[in-house]
Amino acid sequence: MSKLSDIIEAFIKELMDANNNDAIEIQRNILAQQFDCSPSQINYVLTTRFTNDRGYVVESRRGGGGYIRIFRVRASMEEELKRILNETIGDSITLNKAIDLLNVFMERNIITAKEKAIMQSVLSDRVLNLVAYEDRNRLRAGLLKEMILVAVENSDY
Repeated sequence: MSKLSDIIEAFIKELMDANNNDAIEIQRNILAQQFDCSPSQINYVLTTRFTNDRGYVVESRRGGGGYIRIFRVRASMEEELKRILNETIGDSITLNKAIDLLNVFMERNIITAKEKAIMQSVLSDRVLNLVAYEDRNRLRAGLLKEMILVAVENSDY
């Protein structure tokens, strides 16, 4: 069984897909009741799974009639690629952030599950263990940028 966070994330994405819409509005308390969890669990999912890096904007209003609006941002591939290479990856990236980014690329069908597994393996600390620990994130960023550029160039996206 998946973690509750995974289930909530999948539910929200299904809502967006079912409505064939790039924006949804939900109430935090109702969602928390539906999943029998605290509203803070919903906040956790929103702040970790629906980030700008993953292509989402979350807007919320607290209070009795409070709501959460989640927008899926669709930018041109060129704009998004520049943002990813310059801002998200930059000169250095941790393994966890790199994996998050690979998950986004797989969700958007830019890379396959097999390509993700290969890229993740290349970026792992196990492979980069010959490089000094403090230099791994810089090397990882360079490798990831190159792999993304090749993947985008060879995709139908």
